[in-house]
Amino acid sequence: MKRAMGVINLINEIDFLEVLNRNRCVAAVPFGGRYRLIDFILSGMVNSGMSKVAVFTHNKYRALMDHLGSGKEWDLDRKRGGLFVLPPHTEDQDERAKGDLYQFYCQRDYFHRSKQDVVVITRSHMVCNIDLEPAIQAHLDGDADITMVYKNTSDETLSRNRRIRMDETGRVVEMQDHNGRLVSDNVSMEIFIMTKAFLLDLVETSLAQGFDHLFRDAIMKNMDRLKIASYEYTGYLGIVNTIQSYYHHSMNLLNPEVRRELFYKNGLIYTKIKDEPPARYLEGSSTQNSLIANGCIVEGAVENCILFRGVRVKAGAVVRNSIILQNGEIHTDTSITNAILDKDVKVLQGKTLQGDPTSPFLAVKRSIIGQ
Repeated sequence: MKRAMGVINLINEIDFLEVLNRNRCVAAVPFGGRYRLIDFILSGMVNSGMSKVAVFTHNKYRALMDHLGSGKEWDLDRKRGGLFVLPPHTEDQDERAKGDLYQFYCQRDYFHRSKQDVVVITRSHMVCNIDLEPAIQAHLDGDADITMVYKNTSDETLSRNRRIRMDETGRVVEMQDHNGRLVSDNVSMEIFIMTKAFLLDLVETSLAQGFDHLFRDAIMKNMDRLKIASYEYTGYLGIVNTIQSYYHHSMNLLNPEVRRELFYKNGLIYTKIKDEPPARYLEGSSTQNSLIANGCIVEGAVENCILFRGVRVKAGAVVRNSIILQNGEIHTDTSITNAILDKDVKVLQGKTLQGDPTSPFLAVKRSIIGQ
């Protein structure tokens, strides 16, 4: 869809992933063995024909900038259009505490200079493989001010999310914030489609009234005045906004049907390439129902796990139902169950780590367990 430009909005994004986003923003949180959370919605935009995408960063974005680079892996390293990473316009903490509409206003020249006349605004923590082109076309064919993408689901792990209710015509007539009590199976995917002219008018009008948040102020407080259409997404969706949801949706990847739908159905999911050697399985090793990334060396037993690039599981170690991020080292005679270990964690010989599926054991980046 050449008429549309993407905006991945990281301003005031949720920050509830505990140790995983202590030093990185949610968009840069590793997921699925070799990806970051932002890879899914960014790949969806590219696969939908968008050639211009802006990432509005806010806090802790160094790892994100290192991951995105020039946008080469997403075919966004272009002379015209391409990938734009837009940091906050000021280091003043009072200014940075303001909402996304204020940051859009500060970057309004970016919008004015863009040739695209449709804007797709998203968050980064929606794990899905979505084709946005039909949703954009539905917006263009209708007469709505805004089109919201939603998912109808009874998945209990999606409890901490915005929910919406529509009338018989598909118009959104009620919505709640994260802590609301609206009883509905329609979960907002926080994907908003609108014309560029409407967005810029919404920004200036809301700021003039003293409001600076897109969803909470500009949309929710003007529901009676705005015509908000809905578009249903029917594919796999994982909303990663808590440690429990991160663990649950990571473990879902061990299901082959989920992997096929998420990584191949509407195009590939792209990520930064590391060019590492294949995983090595040494004599005496045992693996079962696991995702093991390039560069791993397995000598022990691995069952129902996700191992990121460069993880080493030494002889005699047993790892079950766990997520080990990049370059982790699991030493001899250790036992790890229901755990999430951040990057560069070392578990020394003889240690036992035991978590629960609803409350996994967590280890901070570069920690050494067993000293």
